[in-house]
Amino acid sequence: MMYSVLSGDIVSSTSLHNKDRSTVEKELVKLLKNLDDEFKVYGRIIKGDYIECVVPKAEDGLRVALAIKSFVKSIPIELSNYKKDKNRVRLFKTHGLRLAIGYGSLSRYKPKEGIIDGEAIYLSGREISGMSTHNKERVVIKNTLFFVSENTSLNNRFKPVFELLDTLLSKATARQSEVLYLKLLNQQEDEIAKTLGIGQSAVNRHSTSVGWNAIETAVLDFSKTLSK
Repeated sequence: MMYSVLSGDIVSSTSLHNKDRSTVEKELVKLLKNLDDEFKVYGRIIKGDYIECVVPKAEDGLRVALAIKSFVKSIPIELSNYKKDKNRVRLFKTHGLRLAIGYGSLSRYKPKEGIIDGEAIYLSGREISGMSTHNKERVVIKNTLFFVSENTSLNNRFKPVFELLDTLLSKATARQSEVLYLKLLNQQEDEIAKTLGIGQSAVNRHSTSVGWNAIETAVLDFSKTLSK
């Protein structure tokens, strides 16, 4: 059986104030609950700023990854509260987290015991490791969304798509990210309007601005490709 296993680390987490770090961690707990409810995802948070998720239906991997990215970008961290680390916190506001989808098998997967072991998690973990911005004076972030598997042609096929999605999400506002997150969780626009307390026309406007049609096409293509 093949899985999508996601590994991700929060960008510039050590530059956040303690209160904001605590907020991020609490919000991640809510996120994992939502993903479990909607996609039967098993997720865990390590040291407050590193996340691992197993997506049992591998074809849902990109939908879940984009849901995580958009959710983290929508967490309300106020940039004006920062002076010293403002540029690093701006990177958090722009990118949220680096996230890799490892596509492969798992030799051991026992969510109730917290055991995840095998190819898929090694692939995603290796892709993310070594990218930390901690203690680096100059930080340059080019890409924050990756797909990795033992299938080279599959990796090459998804690479440009993931880079384009990454660019779209990096330009999204917090409100656009909220709308995107809820759409990725399969909510209809009238439901989203009710959840966010805004008009349906505003939801549609944010959806269009964030590039929902292109994002949905990519998500459906990913699902179709891995379902073959």
